[in-house]
Amino acid sequence: MYLKGKSVLVTGGAGFVGSHLVERIIKDDPGNLVVVDNFYLGKKENLQSDIKVYNEDASSKKVMNHIIEKENIEIIFDLAVIPLPVSLIDPMFCFDINVSITMNMCELLRKKQYKTLIHFSSSEVYGTAVYAPMDESHPLNAMTPYASSKAASDLLVLSYYRTFGIDVSIIRPFNIYGPRQNDGSYAGVIPLTMKNIIAGKSPIIEGDGKQTRDFTYVTDVVDAAIKIYESSATRGMVLNIASGKELSIKEIIDILNKENLPLVKRNRRVGDVDKHLADITLAKTLIGYSPKVDYKDGLERTRLWYEGKN
Repeated sequence: MYLKGKSVLVTGGAGFVGSHLVERIIKDDPGNLVVVDNFYLGKKENLQSDIKVYNEDASSKKVMNHIIEKENIEIIFDLAVIPLPVSLIDPMFCFDINVSITMNMCELLRKKQYKTLIHFSSSEVYGTAVYAPMDESHPLNAMTPYASSKAASDLLVLSYYRTFGIDVSIIRPFNIYGPRQNDGSYAGVIPLTMKNIIAGKSPIIEGDGKQTRDFTYVTDVVDAAIKIYESSATRGMVLNIASGKELSIKEIIDILNKENLPLVKRNRRVGDVDKHLADITLAKTLIGYSPKVDYKDGLERTRLWYEGKN
């Protein structure tokens, strides 16, 4: 199963991860490549000018059905999402939209409007590690409405697979970072830290900084997504995609803060998890996954991009 000559759609394709996935798909020479993005966080400049883009909402079943039929779509990579911080302000909106997007993808696939769905999950569904490393059987202990929307979406996808036999796999990335990551009001620790440092401002640390993450470089994630599509052995399964290494928030900030600017301490973020460390054994077994970019190289690439040097 390869993408060459196929008609492919990426929801959320103008966003951080989505735009990197679009670039990766182009290398496989698809017959047709379409992006659906309502530009809630996505940016047109993240995409090549010749990419076909529909400025539409993936939570609209009618809209998605029309686009799939018009473009004769065969494969969907579903990355459209309302991000975690929004769920702390408007939880109902975040939950409803995220689950609606997933329901649309599943229903249209059940009705054979297209052939294959690669659904993007999130490590947030696990909550704080009950044990580490965290494999795909780890309890789903969502700590935010966003995390619960992703957990519900994953369960929905798996239920459609078991009930209707749809052709679907779930990729569950851990703490993605890299060039183009949003540095606005809904940003993560890496882009926010970089934005402050470049502006000569002190980095912000929320809580004691001992919270750990399994930071995963964006190209490792999108390469894995393609391999998951190509492998029929992944159907009906969830695969963790991560570095398999644990770093604290404080360690990350210290690496980025080469100027040794004093830290500004703030209260810990609501719903913040204590510990994330992935078990990536299943991905290694099923798709030969191995992360290519370690955190030192990845952070340097990211720093250069934010500084406009890459």
